[in-house]
Amino acid sequence: MQDRFDMRMATPALCSVKERGFSQKDLLMSSKAAFVYGPISGGLRRAASAQRGRVVRSSNAYLNWGKRTLDVALVVMSMPVVLPLVLLFAVLLWFEGGSPFYRQARIGKNGKEFLMLKLRSMVMDADARLARVLENDQDLRAEWETTQKLRNDPRVTPLGALLRQTSLDELPQLWNVLIGEMSLVGPRPMMPEQLALYGDPADYEALLPGLTGIWQVSTRNESHFSHRAVIDAEYRKTVSLKTDVTLLFKTISVVLRRTGC
Repeated sequence: MQDRFDMRMATPALCSVKERGFSQKDLLMSSKAAFVYGPISGGLRRAASAQRGRVVRSSNAYLNWGKRTLDVALVVMSMPVVLPLVLLFAVLLWFEGGSPFYRQARIGKNGKEFLMLKLRSMVMDADARLARVLENDQDLRAEWETTQKLRNDPRVTPLGALLRQTSLDELPQLWNVLIGEMSLVGPRPMMPEQLALYGDPADYEALLPGLTGIWQVSTRNESHFSHRAVIDAEYRKTVSLKTDVTLLFKTISVVLRRTGC
């Protein structure tokens, strides 16, 4: 009842406005203000706020338990196919020479470091060879400093090239996903020494790093390393079940087209 506009009360007020010389524009602005800040608008604002709250709660529900549930379920379902493949390539890499697996420190959620697992795709002395290559080739050094990758990496073995092109070298990271250090979809795992090139890691460290993600299915080698911060911020704002499922299907397309790196 209080929201109704009583003309009997308004008439003296309108006369007073006219006597004091206020214009119709002033009156309309006052009426607009009354609507914006009055009981009607208050109800609209409360409804909009409630709607935003439902969206945030829905997103938080997926991040809090839905995303982890999806990770574990898909990893377990993939084991009958993944384990024989990993075992096959591990044996081939062992015959090629050296350990078939490679562990490297990466930055995880909340800045906590973990050891990411991969099938070895490079020679055993990869770090020493990289140092020599960058010292003797300025073009490769510039490429490395820009993207933190080399398109034609001299450290990669013939079998390793196949693994990288098909992204099969990433399969052991399913173990990192299963134990909760990574997610199937998320920011590209970053090495501690790359943090200075990345910029503000707030969006990156708010999520578990992913086996795949926006960067992995898009620009890859073509973008500057610092562009990852923009990609990770976009993913953090849009993360949802729909987003993750879409990126997983895009990843399958990338693997089939053998555009890995």
